Amino acid sequence: MSGSEWKNREADRRGKTPRAAYVHVPFCRHRCGYCNFTLVAGRDDLMPEYVRAIELELAELGAPREVDTVFLGGGTPTHLPPAMLTNLLQVVGDRFELATGGEFSVEANPLDVTPDRIDRLRAAGVTRISLGAQSFDTDKLRVLERDHDAVAIRSAVDLARSAGFHVAIDLIFGVPGESPEMWRRDLEDAIALQPDHLSTYGLTWEKGTSFWSQRQRGILLPVPEDQEADAYELAIDYLSSRGFEHYEVSNFARPGCRCRHNEAYWLGDPFWAAGPGAARFVDGTRSINHRSVTTYLKRVLAGESPIAESEHLSPEDAARERLVFGLRRLEGVDRNRFRMQTGFAVESLGAEALERFLEQGFLAWHDSRLALTRRGLLVSDSIWAHLLRT
Repeated sequence: MSGSEWKNREADRRGKTPRAAYVHVPFCRHRCGYCNFTLVAGRDDLMPEYVRAIELELAELGAPREVDTVFLGGGTPTHLPPAMLTNLLQVVGDRFELATGGEFSVEANPLDVTPDRIDRLRAAGVTRISLGAQSFDTDKLRVLERDHDAVAIRSAVDLARSAGFHVAIDLIFGVPGESPEMWRRDLEDAIALQPDHLSTYGLTWEKGTSFWSQRQRGILLPVPEDQEADAYELAIDYLSSRGFEHYEVSNFARPGCRCRHNEAYWLGDPFWAAGPGAARFVDGTRSINHRSVTTYLKRVLAGESPIAESEHLSPEDAARERLVFGLRRLEGVDRNRFRMQTGFAVESLGAEALERFLEQGFLAWHDSRLALTRRGLLVSDSIWAHLLRT
């Protein structure tokens, strides 16, 4: 690629205005043992300062920005008291104007989905509720340290559905003590509620979490790898047979109900972000706010930048990221479109690793599209690092 071509590609990438916005809400009643997200539990006293800090951080954007998607994640956004939730939604709405037909998602804990909160979410233009159900099984919920039960999940779905929201449900498999029958019942119970979207995640063991410590001490033991793989494949087969489109490694949707916000990430589009630990990608630069909630608040309220790390991606690094994110989608990556968008050939970025994964049957070409195979889906997390490596 010539120097002028590199310059033009960079200008195109830098000139694209973000059409997606993420706001991180770091409050929870309790930190579950498997959770390594940026959050605080038992510090509701920080909520007023947090809303003020979000207002100040977003004010740096200047004029309101029109976006196609907004996502409030956490933490637990619905843990905010109703009036404060309204304040936050107003602050976000003042800076991010949702385009006609846009998607506005809010993550919710089932116990927080009350008629009052539902009314406030609807009044603020929210279109989609993502429920952290994780399981319908009492024993699994106890192991996962969740504070709700199956009754609360069903009640939350009923309330959200009656208000006209699209409903997404998150489930976790591979939980210590889980049997194949328990996981099948979770899938059946979820489908019975007729959600628009389902996410299925294998339990992760993150360093620094309570679960990691308990595993090291032999208190909690992971399920066998083959059982976890079987659970994932059961989800693929069962949900596909019930009319759900498997469109990303962990995500399934009814036709027309994909999470458009997350698709922006997987397609390599730029996006705004605010809040402690939030990561944004704007003008070719990826920056991450301080993960410490108190540090974030202290800096923003003092008029200082909340950013802890910032990196301007080279065209090649950006292309590698786009390749990895794109391969998470079941549709894969079109080699012609990829070259047009990035200036790089898929084959040149993948090099030996790509050839090896093709030979091993983890990836396959379908005409001009490179995509994960069924076998590759089972080990996808181990593939990405090799494709990002220079």
